[in-house]
Amino acid sequence: MKAVYTTALKKHDSRTQARYRESLAELEVLCTHLYVGTDLTERIEAEKALLELIDSPECLSKCQLLLEQGTTSYAQLLAATCLSKLVTRINPLPVEQRIDIRNYILNYVASQPKLAPFVIQALIQVIAKLTKLGWFEVQKDEFVFREILADVKKFLQGTVEHCIIGVIILSELTQEMNLVDYSRPSAKHRKVATSFRDTSLKDILVLACSLLKQVLAKPLNLQDQDQQSLVTQVLKLVLSCLSFDFLGSSADESADDLCTVQIPTTWRAIFLEPETLDLFFNLYHSLPPLLSQLALSCLVQFASTRRSLFSSPERAKYLRNLIKGVKRILENPQGLSDPGNYHEFCRFLARLKTNYQLGELVLVKEYAEVIGLIANFTITSLQHWEFAPNSVHYLLTLWQRMVASVPFVKSAEPHLLDTYAPEITKAFITSRLESVAIVVRDNLEDPLDDTATVFQQLEQLCTVSRCEYEKTCTLLVQLFDQNAQNYQKLLHSASGLPIDMAIQEGRLAWLIYLVGTVVGGRLTYTSTDEHDAMDGELSCRVFQLISLMDTRLPRRTNEKIELAVLWFLDQFRKTYVGDQLQRTSKMQILMSPQSSLFVKLRRTTTATTTPAKKVVRPKNDVSRVPEKAWKIVKVYARMSEVLGITDDNHVLETFMTKIVTNLKYWGRCEPVISRTLQFLSDLSVGYILLKKLVKIDAVKFMLKNHTSDHFPFLGISDTYSVGDFRCRTTFYTALTRLLMVDLGEDEDEFENFMLPLTVSFETVLQIFNNNFKQEEVKRMLIGLARDLRGIAFALNTKTSYTMLFDWMYPAYLPVLQRAIERWYGEPACTTPILKLLAELMQNRSQRLNFDVSSPNGILLFREASKMICTYGNQILSLGSLSKDEIYPMKLKGISICYSALKSALCGNYVSFGVFKLYGDNHFDNVLQAFVKMLLSVSHSDLLQYRKLSQSYYPLLECLTQDHMSFITNLEPPVLLYVLTSLSEGLTTLDTVVSSSCCTSLDYMVTYLFKHIAKEGKKPLRSREAMQAGQRLLHFMQQNPDILQQMMSVLMNTIVFEDCRNQWSVSRPLLGLILLNEKYFNELRASLINSQPLPKQEVLAQCFRNLMEGVEQNLSVKNRDRFTQNLSVFRRDVAEALRSDGHTDLCNLDMMS
Repeated sequence: MKAVYTTALKKHDSRTQARYRESLAELEVLCTHLYVGTDLTERIEAEKALLELIDSPECLSKCQLLLEQGTTSYAQLLAATCLSKLVTRINPLPVEQRIDIRNYILNYVASQPKLAPFVIQALIQVIAKLTKLGWFEVQKDEFVFREILADVKKFLQGTVEHCIIGVIILSELTQEMNLVDYSRPSAKHRKVATSFRDTSLKDILVLACSLLKQVLAKPLNLQDQDQQSLVTQVLKLVLSCLSFDFLGSSADESADDLCTVQIPTTWRAIFLEPETLDLFFNLYHSLPPLLSQLALSCLVQFASTRRSLFSSPERAKYLRNLIKGVKRILENPQGLSDPGNYHEFCRFLARLKTNYQLGELVLVKEYAEVIGLIANFTITSLQHWEFAPNSVHYLLTLWQRMVASVPFVKSAEPHLLDTYAPEITKAFITSRLESVAIVVRDNLEDPLDDTATVFQQLEQLCTVSRCEYEKTCTLLVQLFDQNAQNYQKLLHSASGLPIDMAIQEGRLAWLIYLVGTVVGGRLTYTSTDEHDAMDGELSCRVFQLISLMDTRLPRRTNEKIELAVLWFLDQFRKTYVGDQLQRTSKMQILMSPQSSLFVKLRRTTTATTTPAKKVVRPKNDVSRVPEKAWKIVKVYARMSEVLGITDDNHVLETFMTKIVTNLKYWGRCEPVISRTLQFLSDLSVGYILLKKLVKIDAVKFMLKNHTSDHFPFLGISDTYSVGDFRCRTTFYTALTRLLMVDLGEDEDEFENFMLPLTVSFETVLQIFNNNFKQEEVKRMLIGLARDLRGIAFALNTKTSYTMLFDWMYPAYLPVLQRAIERWYGEPACTTPILKLLAELMQNRSQRLNFDVSSPNGILLFREASKMICTYGNQILSLGSLSKDEIYPMKLKGISICYSALKSALCGNYVSFGVFKLYGDNHFDNVLQAFVKMLLSVSHSDLLQYRKLSQSYYPLLECLTQDHMSFITNLEPPVLLYVLTSLSEGLTTLDTVVSSSCCTSLDYMVTYLFKHIAKEGKKPLRSREAMQAGQRLLHFMQQNPDILQQMMSVLMNTIVFEDCRNQWSVSRPLLGLILLNEKYFNELRASLINSQPLPKQEVLAQCFRNLMEGVEQNLSVKNRDRFTQNLSVFRRDVAEALRSDGHTDLCNLDMMS
């Protein structure tokens, strides 16, 4: 193929070429700095030069120079990068120029097929981007960019190198069509992707499959790198086709096991051919591991094909072919020794159960043989725990879902899970215990250290372990007793080696995790009374071990065992304490064997021969719920004999004793402390639990002795990281919930509870006044702020909150302000204090609705105003910050300030008119601080940082709702900034932000509309209000494009986007239309005229129906009518625009 030069890339006269050659050396130096340089400064300068090159009028010519005369591959890569950025600009190049670029690159790669692979890849990506962006471009009644498919076929007819390039073009094009560009309207992407799917994707898949068949038809020469590369690219192409987002759902790839491939119905014939599946199974067996892995990846997608593509007989036939393929792989498992193949095969097995029901699987002729092979494969995989550990997740997913489906199988065919599930459980248990010695002796990475993976696997195992639970329980009892005895021997042996003790403790940690897992499995699988008794047997052993371990503190500790114990306690709580407590109060009567109710209960559960006479019992008769109460009796029967734990009250005492022990002895171990406090927090949720907990001595001790003397993690010494202080919030939240149970209005009790914090604050005041030990004060204040935030979070009544406020004000709140003033540049200090302020401002459960005679609401706001103003003024003095520093050092604090201010403005506990009335400037000051902080933030940062945007936009909503006088008084540049931020926020994908923007815009438009409506009438409002409205009107008249732009955005969202908050969008849209009917008519005309003649009248009717019955006012009734019309309008326009393929979508964008 000979190179062609046209208007975009053309030959130049000799003088121009000489000038370009002079710059070639500079460009090559730029390439070196950009791609291989190690000097960061030079690289940054090179990136700036690259941006300048893209903006240069000579960009295309220099790219051509680099491609044709560059001496390195990096020069060609730079040209490809520039072209990619150039063709993807929001304002596209002329269509002729884009066609020329496309043709030039095609000719270039055709004439130089031996370019570096990364250069070819980069150039082909430019072709793919051009094709996608110009998919609907029409010239002379032809879609000019769809000719790419014909061009590719020319490549496929050439040499092997050309064939590889042709396949890469198709693969990159398929991936590009599937890639969502969030900088462009999603409707445009879906329009192009859907058209590509319907017109080209099937043909590409058929072509790729035919190429693979040709490969298999000839003897494979795997030593030939070109042939191997071709097969690789074709398999990648097939995988891209099967992984296409057919429905536009943008499925989360992390949810791998839930994926179903929505194959189009038109592809049905391909999937019904048995040769299609056979092709990929044969490829797996014929290709080396690197390539067979891709064949398995394709089979994963085939196994995930949507069920509705087939009729029932077809589905059964398709499933049988898949099962036969699985059998063949497992009978010849040599390829599975490769980690990539092994991982993909595990995914393949998991997808089988995701897409097919157990009742369908058991009907397959080969099921009995295959389920045995899968079980053996799983057992072998679990025994080799160090090999591809991430793949085990998929195998456990398969067995978990198989076992969970057992109760729903109606087929008479045996599922055999009662045979294999216990073997899987046994393999998991024994393999984990056996791994401990290897890990300890060889100093390997311990699987127990990866708690996230351990928890995930245990949660999957819990269902499998309850199948034939007697076998699992017997095994665990035997192993637990054996290892506990060995551990006791080591404890009492003077000659025991540390390595033996480490091994034994590791095994015990695994066993405790496993016991907690099987106990928690009761919630996921059908259980019997005998199963509950077995849970009691296992739980006894763990509780005994807990007592043994705690008696040896602090001489001997093991973090892994402690974390395992906390897992067990939490599982036991969820299963037998948490939601069971509402019944266990009745259980006390049933506990005694002499109880008549106990006798009745026993007879009820054992009588099977004599029909029971129906008895009508009152609702408060405890024997109305005998079954579940009896289950709890069964659990505690063995525990009562061994440990004296007869009911849930004793269990709660054990829980709390363990919590206090951990907090006392594990203060320097953050994982144990944080997990212990999370367990305490979970226990403290729920009134019934709280009533029981406060009677326990350990809880009473905590409420009276929450100091660092008893709980070292509350200390402030340098041995504790400031980051570890976060757990103190959790601790005080739980502790305050317990305090609140019996607190009532007892202020003395509250003062006693707050005494340790009082002492700390007095110490801080003393040190502040004497100006020494500043670092100690800072750490103390960080801890106090986190403590108080936890307390404030738990106080949800007016009485209790008032106690806290009276304790803090006026003595201690100013201390926090001084800390902000002194350490404003240290987020570790300012963030906890600002978060405390934000929590104090929250009027949760109307707790801040103070008495009418109380000034507390205003006093609280004044203190908040001082703190926000102090922080705002100080933080701006930091100057410019790097990209890595700007969020933690500045934006995070600003977002918290905005959240606090929003809570105050929307809390309905402050009458803000009072401030102006009495000459108090605290309200004005905080609003000015808001403006200063806002102007120091760029629009891009507002939307880039989610927490900042989710605090700023709701705050703006509050301001536009109740404080429009403030908005109208803003300086024009500030008001322009605010409105621009609104306009940009309307297009964000975050519905919280976009809905807040819509509401804010609605308030502003309504305010403006009402002002205009009252012009010329007798003024009923104050002169000041009239002037405020006039200022806003004047500003809008000076900047008419602002509201027009926002109308365009909203109309674009309604017509073309996936609008998830249609009601919110409709509210400001009516006001915008009424304020600017002329521009609305222009938008309407542009959309209608962009369509073919047959559709124009349909769209015109849609717009007429939109305004039908809508009056020239913004009453609630009129708004509701418009909202209803808009819903119908959106549906009708979508139907009308459902293109037959002849619409140029670029002309449909109302924002262009």
